[in-house]
Amino acid sequence: MDEVKQLVNDIKNGNLKPIYFLMGEEAYYIDKISDFIEDNVLAEEEKGFNQMVLYGRDVSVDDIVGNAKRYPMMAERQVVIVKEAQDLSRSIEKLASYAENPQPTTVLVVNYKYKKIDKRKALYKAINKVGVVYESKKLYENQVADWIRRVLSPKGYSISPKAAQMLVEFLGTDLSKINNELEKLQLIIPKDTQISPELIEENIGISKDYNNFELRKAVGERNVVKVHQIINYFADNPKDNPMVVTVSLLFSFFAQLLHLHGLNDKSPRNIASKLRVNPYFVNEYTNAARNYPMKKVSSVIATLREFDVKSKGVGANAVPQGDLLKELMVRIMS
Repeated sequence: MDEVKQLVNDIKNGNLKPIYFLMGEEAYYIDKISDFIEDNVLAEEEKGFNQMVLYGRDVSVDDIVGNAKRYPMMAERQVVIVKEAQDLSRSIEKLASYAENPQPTTVLVVNYKYKKIDKRKALYKAINKVGVVYESKKLYENQVADWIRRVLSPKGYSISPKAAQMLVEFLGTDLSKINNELEKLQLIIPKDTQISPELIEENIGISKDYNNFELRKAVGERNVVKVHQIINYFADNPKDNPMVVTVSLLFSFFAQLLHLHGLNDKSPRNIASKLRVNPYFVNEYTNAARNYPMKKVSSVIATLREFDVKSKGVGANAVPQGDLLKELMVRIMS
């Protein structure tokens, strides 16, 4: 995020590079940087003749180079943006010859989503000398809640740890999806508001009481009543609560408990650091570790592996997922 801010500030200050190669698994920042260049480098009256958007599926590398070598018309520079450039992955290295001697009056922006070029090859080395190669990496799940807070803070909003976790549990680590939901919330709630689980439930449709986050907590507490309330809700709403996701999240939770049991330093700060969890949730993990000794944790992980296979239809084709989930909970809690 800091790297993106620096890059945007350089562009604002007129420190433009002839090539921006934006690549990586996380599309959110690739779109943000590309859109900023598209909206801000040229004045509105210059864009008609001097700004061009190409799509990788429709052009060749030679087409891109041909457009990039044009001279601007009645402007200092032109902007050429190539979207979905990953469709040119088989021939993208041919862009190296242009990168070695780019047109100084062209700003070429290449959006290469979900992939990255080989840093050992000529294209990366050539662009890195004269332009910017930005790699947009996927955030780990434990990093997303902090990202949400950092996105909201400059806009005058805050969010409770539980509300942030609900978004991550429901939407995963896809920053574009999360940002879309946050923008919807900002349209209907005033600034200086803390986004709460109740606001998430009312406006996004994620249940604050019946979700994987609450199931994990109830399992950790060995709260049998709460566990069965949640899995009954899941059984009644299977499309919104696929078992394969529940099993995956529980597997991650118990793998973290196994890691916790192996720590010599069990101070809250060290647990948060080693398990990569928000310090707010450390007590949840330490309580669960007391309820599940290391031997039991190992047994639960083996059980989760078994049910992961079953949830995907192997050896349990005729068993409803709700029934599988109930059986899984009995095995874990016994």
